[in-house]
Amino acid sequence: MDRVTTITRLKGSWLHLSLRFVFWLCSLESILALHTPPEPSHISSASRLSSPPKSGIFEPIQISPAVIPNYSFPVESLPPMYPTYPKIYDPVLTGRCPVNFSAISSIMEKTASDCDQPLASVVGNVICCPQFSSLLHIFQGFYTVNSDKLVLQNAVADDCFQDIVSILASRGANSSIPIICSAKSYNLTGGSCPVKDITSFEKIVNTSKLLEACSTVDPLKECCRPICQPVIMEAALKISRMQSFMNDNKNIVGLSNHVDMLNDCKGVVYSYISRKLTHDSANTAFRILSACKVNKACPLDLKQPSEVIAACQNVAAPSPSCCSSLNTYIAGIQRQMLITNRQAIICAIAFGSMLRKGGVMTNIYELCDVDLEDFSLQGEKNAGCLLRSLPADMVYDNSTGFSITCDLSDNIAAPWPSSSSITSISLCAPEMSLPALPTSQTLGNPGCRGCGVDLLVLILFVFSTLLF
Repeated sequence: MDRVTTITRLKGSWLHLSLRFVFWLCSLESILALHTPPEPSHISSASRLSSPPKSGIFEPIQISPAVIPNYSFPVESLPPMYPTYPKIYDPVLTGRCPVNFSAISSIMEKTASDCDQPLASVVGNVICCPQFSSLLHIFQGFYTVNSDKLVLQNAVADDCFQDIVSILASRGANSSIPIICSAKSYNLTGGSCPVKDITSFEKIVNTSKLLEACSTVDPLKECCRPICQPVIMEAALKISRMQSFMNDNKNIVGLSNHVDMLNDCKGVVYSYISRKLTHDSANTAFRILSACKVNKACPLDLKQPSEVIAACQNVAAPSPSCCSSLNTYIAGIQRQMLITNRQAIICAIAFGSMLRKGGVMTNIYELCDVDLEDFSLQGEKNAGCLLRSLPADMVYDNSTGFSITCDLSDNIAAPWPSSSSITSISLCAPEMSLPALPTSQTLGNPGCRGCGVDLLVLILFVFSTLLF
């Protein structure tokens, strides 16, 4: 974040973008060290490519081992980004979970790679935890498929939950997934939901409507024009028996208990869905629903920016002291996690609203050259990565190691809020005002006036389309 604030940075240069991502990956291991304690090395020495990854000018770029520099000494360990998995898995199981885990091996493998030991803490909110949650839903339905139950008994749930974590850890996943994702065996039991058997469930819920809405979830429409989500909520309300309770009690007391019950019942609904769909179809649906949820809020810990407010309260032009204070604050944010482009917009607006509430009326994002990528995890060379808002996975294979797909539109200027009050933020059309598409005449004429403005409009337009 150490920038010369009196000089406007040239944005949009393809070479500049490429170099930034090379620097980002090469320096990421030092950032991961802040999150991951040292462990015995299980590093691959064959996870480099001879040519860089392909990418399009407005397509996501794939961060792969191709950009890792060659090391002079073969005995020197490579960064922890690229572990090899053991050929023989030897998880320590309880022996009390009566499940053939090989039947759901594809979902287990996907979860293990998405929650890889060094990376789980920095991709937990967007990649690891949504996939782990999906695995639990699928396991719950798989375990109960030959019974009349939709949930596990408490004792069995404890044993099976331990086995799931052990198997994932044996495949390279972080053994602290339950802590990272705030998950527990209780999630498999249905908790306080009063309906836990399939016979009662099918009597109460319109299951045809539920499966029609959730069998195929559209990743481009569900988050803005939801179809599956309201049907799941409707089913959860019915089996929780809260709908009639809410109708009879306008002034609800002890609402938190009823919210917990509703969440438990939503878990039962997920279990029913996973019984009826293939594992891959259920996983796809659950991941899209998770993406809708995580992209509605800023996951960063935004502490009160008192020093930034004091330094920037009365500035109207670029100020070294203001920008230095702002950069120092954002540098702390950058140590937290990788976030999506939508989350970055929400975080930028939320932080800007805190500044405006403190009396900073000038758009200091513009004065100090703050981009959306500045709100996500960074490397040492002032290069960051924002993930796309659509569900994403960590990708691993023997020749390329792990890859993370970054959004190349992440160097767009951070949006400054119009007021200090944070109202509901919509990134959906028609609520969202999209920039006009540039005309072919202005794009194709190298000598036209205002072409730089048109190029910025094009970048903004492409970015807005990538959000969906």
